[in-house]
Amino acid sequence: MAALLWAAAAFLSTLVGGLFTLRFKKKLYLVMGFTAGVLLGVVSFDIFPEIIEAVHNYSIPSIAPMIALVAGFLIFHIFEKVISVHHHHEDEYATHKHPDVGVFSALALAGHSFMDGVGIGVAFHINPAVGLAVALAVISHDFTDGINTVTLLLSHNNSSRKALPFLVLDAVAPVLGALSTMLFVPSQYFLTIYLGFFAGFLLYIGASDILPEAHSSHSSLKTVALTVLGAVLIFVVTRFT
Repeated sequence: MAALLWAAAAFLSTLVGGLFTLRFKKKLYLVMGFTAGVLLGVVSFDIFPEIIEAVHNYSIPSIAPMIALVAGFLIFHIFEKVISVHHHHEDEYATHKHPDVGVFSALALAGHSFMDGVGIGVAFHINPAVGLAVALAVISHDFTDGINTVTLLLSHNNSSRKALPFLVLDAVAPVLGALSTMLFVPSQYFLTIYLGFFAGFLLYIGASDILPEAHSSHSSLKTVALTVLGAVLIFVVTRFT
């Protein structure tokens, strides 16, 4: 029950982050600049340290998560390019703005939120203190997960109405993940490979989609500053939670 209660708090954190983005969607380029920094920070200060720790503690071959990282990067790149080639509306697709790309990205983020919930559930299986620490870490960055989900959808020409159910899905995902640990607990090897794969996905959408789009029509020092702020925020969050 404790795991589910903390997962519910993660639900609220994600929802508030997404609603914040919808509220300020007219300044989406600033939100995208911030989001790019957040994605960089998550990969550098959250996912990579977890991979390094798992490789060290569980004797997992270091090349395995790195292969998964490259696979995550290339699979999303191929998916995006196949959509672009399949359609002929070059004015829409040349800048990677097909709505399906936004939907795929949002689903991937929801999948990661599900794994965050799994993390909470597994941690409470160990003991309440570990569970609380993991839950606080998840809640603290789920606000930015909500921002990321809505930003990716809006930046790929999806409407606010379409973004809302995906935001709810992303918010519910940690609760479902925590519930799932009543049935199974994934292996550490699987979790490490998954983290590598997701890191590749985040690096691609941050560097190829979000950051270029943030500067495509409103490039400014303010946008650059928000990118730096996003990365610094994740550094602070991961260091203190």
